[in-house]
Amino acid sequence: MEEKKNLLEIKDLRVSFFTPAGEVKAVNGISYTLGYDEVMGIVGESGSGKSVEAYAIIGLLQNPGRVIGGSITFEGEDVLAFSAEQMRQFRGNKVSMIFQNPMTCLNPVYTIGDQLSEALTCHDSSISKEDALKRAVEMLELVGINNAEKRVKQYPHEFSGGMRQRAMIAMALITKPKLLIADEPTTALDVTIQAQILDLMKNLQETEGTSIIFITHNLGVVAEICDRVSVMYAGHIVEQGKVNDIFYNPQHPYTKGLLASVPRLDEDTPAKLIPIEGTPIDLLNPPQGCNFGPRCRDCMKICLREKPPYVELGEGHISACWLHFKEAKEAANA
Repeated sequence: MEEKKNLLEIKDLRVSFFTPAGEVKAVNGISYTLGYDEVMGIVGESGSGKSVEAYAIIGLLQNPGRVIGGSITFEGEDVLAFSAEQMRQFRGNKVSMIFQNPMTCLNPVYTIGDQLSEALTCHDSSISKEDALKRAVEMLELVGINNAEKRVKQYPHEFSGGMRQRAMIAMALITKPKLLIADEPTTALDVTIQAQILDLMKNLQETEGTSIIFITHNLGVVAEICDRVSVMYAGHIVEQGKVNDIFYNPQHPYTKGLLASVPRLDEDTPAKLIPIEGTPIDLLNPPQGCNFGPRCRDCMKICLREKPPYVELGEGHISACWLHFKEAKEAANA
């Protein structure tokens, strides 16, 4: 039986913003693969490059940002070599994106039905407006909006925050893309609505077979929905692995710091939260060695001089840290 290839392959992707102050290396050599029907979580604090790499995939980078190296391959096709027309067909038909704030992404002067229908007719000129509107109603019902036939005639301001986010998900999925990029889709929502949106996306992923890149800084969300996780810091992936590896066997100090700063509800006595000391590095003037070195409690001299290589810690579990490089090297020699 022929092995199923990956849906998406990113190799050594580099994205920089060329500003008057200098070059900002927002994404500096990240690599990962995404399989069919798989959910990949991209986590890290603000400014780590999570959204920038998503915009690079979907071709929405704004000046002065541009891809300066690496490759993005989708079902064997080189995305970075696409013409403007090919990218327009790719964006929507094969990959869709859910943005952080649905109110700023929905046009306030058009009805929800018009906006969902437009997303469909732009990519399928053969479909009639009536059929497109019917499909819009079906999608609103699919994402759990009641009275969909009435709701398609309403405007965004008549929807609650959770309903607007559901409408955005419906718009992203109406063309049945193979890849859905969700850029912190639950950030502006309260906890109960967040849980509903996560359940919805998990169910849609299972029923529609859509692969998802889920970008967030909320580790609880990652545990709920993702199969694998990439932890980003200052434009680099510092640790990558299956969700259980990241949560129950974290190896990189930054990953441990993220987990230690999240409150736990499964403990009898509340543990003291341990913040990550210091501030994110200046991407205009990054350190010579490990980017996390200046903030790391276990920083050694070599960390300040040289960037650590990736060490394989298990099946699909890698980490870039000098702390366990020596242990891995001794194990390999043995």
